[in-house]
Amino acid sequence: MEASDAAAGAPFVEETSGAVSSDGGEQTTADDTTPKAGSTPAVNRMERLFGFKKEDLCSWHRLVCLLNRPTDPASLGIFRFLFGMLMAIDITQERGLSHLDFKYLDGAPICRFPLFNMLQPLPMDWMYLVYVVMFFGAVGIMLGCFCRLSCLMFISTYWYVFFLDKTAWNNHSYLYGLIGFQLTLMDCNRYWSIDGLRKPAKRNAHVPLWNYTILRAQIFIVYFIAGVKKLDADWVEGYSMSYLAHHWLFDPFKVILPVDLVNLLVVHGGGLVLDLTAGYLLFFDATRPVGIFFVSYFHCMNSQLFSIGMFSYTMLASSPLFCYPDWPRRFFARFPVSLRVVLPFTSPDPQPSTSCVYPEVQNTNTECKKTSSVPKASKTTFKHKLGAIFTILYLAEQFFLPYSHFITQGYNNWTNGLYGYSWDMMVHSRSHQHVKITYKDGKTGEVGYLNPGVFTQSRRWKDHGDMLKQYATCLNHYLPRYNISDPEIYFDIWVSINERFQQRIFDPRVDIVKADWSPFRPNSWLMPLLVDLSPWRSKFQEIESTLDNQTEIVFIADFPGLHLENYVSEDLGNTSVQVLQGQLNVEIVEEKKNYTLQPGEQIQLPAGAYHKVYTVSEGPSCYMYIYVNTTEAALQENFTKLFELQERVRNGTETEPLPPELQPLITADGDEGAEVNVTDPIVRLFLKRQRRIKEVKKRREANMLERLNRFTVKKYYMLRRGFLMTAIAMRNLAVGLPPLEQLTREVAFANMKDPQAESNQDERLKDEVGHGEL
Repeated sequence: MEASDAAAGAPFVEETSGAVSSDGGEQTTADDTTPKAGSTPAVNRMERLFGFKKEDLCSWHRLVCLLNRPTDPASLGIFRFLFGMLMAIDITQERGLSHLDFKYLDGAPICRFPLFNMLQPLPMDWMYLVYVVMFFGAVGIMLGCFCRLSCLMFISTYWYVFFLDKTAWNNHSYLYGLIGFQLTLMDCNRYWSIDGLRKPAKRNAHVPLWNYTILRAQIFIVYFIAGVKKLDADWVEGYSMSYLAHHWLFDPFKVILPVDLVNLLVVHGGGLVLDLTAGYLLFFDATRPVGIFFVSYFHCMNSQLFSIGMFSYTMLASSPLFCYPDWPRRFFARFPVSLRVVLPFTSPDPQPSTSCVYPEVQNTNTECKKTSSVPKASKTTFKHKLGAIFTILYLAEQFFLPYSHFITQGYNNWTNGLYGYSWDMMVHSRSHQHVKITYKDGKTGEVGYLNPGVFTQSRRWKDHGDMLKQYATCLNHYLPRYNISDPEIYFDIWVSINERFQQRIFDPRVDIVKADWSPFRPNSWLMPLLVDLSPWRSKFQEIESTLDNQTEIVFIADFPGLHLENYVSEDLGNTSVQVLQGQLNVEIVEEKKNYTLQPGEQIQLPAGAYHKVYTVSEGPSCYMYIYVNTTEAALQENFTKLFELQERVRNGTETEPLPPELQPLITADGDEGAEVNVTDPIVRLFLKRQRRIKEVKKRREANMLERLNRFTVKKYYMLRRGFLMTAIAMRNLAVGLPPLEQLTREVAFANMKDPQAESNQDERLKDEVGHGEL
């Protein structure tokens, strides 16, 4: 075969050659996959690389013939099987079947974030039915059983669930829906499918080239556009995903490079180069082995770095689409004959299909005419033209959509558009330092505060104006139940994007309930990202390098005319604020005193009290909080002393008898759960901490068999719960709700977990003193 198959899905061979190959191209002998020297006229470079002539693009008729060229269905059939299998697994995991009742519990006061406000979830039992239809659709795709119907079952329910919750949007979930839509229109059931067993005319039949063209181009777009998005200055300079460099997967690189260079060259530089070049590497024969190696390594790493469900495995399954379409025949031909009953076809001769356009064969070889079965020439029909039109329009839309944010301006925030369809994967990282929700009673004027995230199951609303508007509207609906009339809702959200200053993202003076928002107009209450202050990020590292391990620092930027109201916890016994740029006025609320600070000046803040920081300069101000959690520092010091004492007792160097409150250091050593009866709170925390450290060490040092067993048990109980809860819901729909006592027992049975997992669930040291936000 020629290298052209990498791009066109079938090797280029002159039409004057002999029999039709398994890929839909033509060649002199039906058995040989590489034309012999002298058997075909010389081909030019474009034909060798791309699989078609320049003339094929010069007329509409030639283009339709090209896109409907008969192509081997084998690779498409294998991809269909793998995609359906991965989606069936995905439904039980990332789509949330195992915890569907928590998300869609009937009557629960939950604020939701659908793409269209009129779109609402069905009652819980009916949502389980939606997932059942989606699951059987995915299984039907995998088996190739009533494939068109299965695809419709899958994509109709999948897109409904997808549009129902914008907070769950991401690029790979969007990709799954696109591929499901593509398979609906393709002849993906022509190879290794139950439909092929039911209808011999479909069994091992050619598929048109555009089936491969769309899938390959879609994967190319995922890689290439993701690479173009990574040309952003934050990514190139190494600020987007700097924390990844500390992951153990990058330890081999740290042998020869410092962490800073691993972050810059490997994490960011390597990711940029891979995304930009992966599509091209997979495209051509000469570079495809290299491309498959690097993208496979890349996706295997991603499966360990991120919680992205089946995405890594779906991309791995898509890589063979760039190989010759008949690769499964050659691959499975190596298996024993006894296994070929259940394996895909290895026959090299697909049968003709009405979905393809066959060229007229002019062959003067009489012997070849007698021995070869050449499909009759066919004319282009409306179906063929429709396939070509769809291919062109779909690919144009996919290249346009990631840059369509000038249309949907209401969804633009600091980053353009809703996250999930622009292929800007991992380009932006965020941290939230301070979130305050203020309500004001419209009648009494009473002011109060809400717990951030109340009535929600997600945190993504903090970064998107459209979701913030939906959240405020929902709060306006629920708060009257708590005797708050006509509430006004104000949000004060502080965000750092890609290691910049913490700054406000939305105007805290605007009542979001009454604020205007349109998907096609810019958001007027969005605060601008202070990109002019980005060079300060290099100074942040210099400042942090001068601090000791117990000192924490937070960098803040604010706008003129605004102020930050903050409370310093009593645990933070040593807290100060220092000006980096601009001018501040610091008000100590209890003392009723004001202090004006210039760049370089700082002031000590009292613990256990409120203060306000006003920006009084003409431009934005920059300052930093420097604090030490004195309570935690004292606790760590006590832990160190207890650990040293425990070590001396173990090795027999401690000669003094231990007081009663320290006796558990000996008696509870190795006794699981014994710290519960310890009276001294610090000793109890210490023993709890030590046991947790041992468990973590044991898990990390577990061998492969133990890890596999732990993974299998975890997945078993997750799948078990999902299917049992689904069975309960289907029973409820069929015969009605049972008595409450019976339903309680059934749900308790479904919730049963591995005993070891249940015991570990309460082992987190939640009662240890920590410091999250100032």
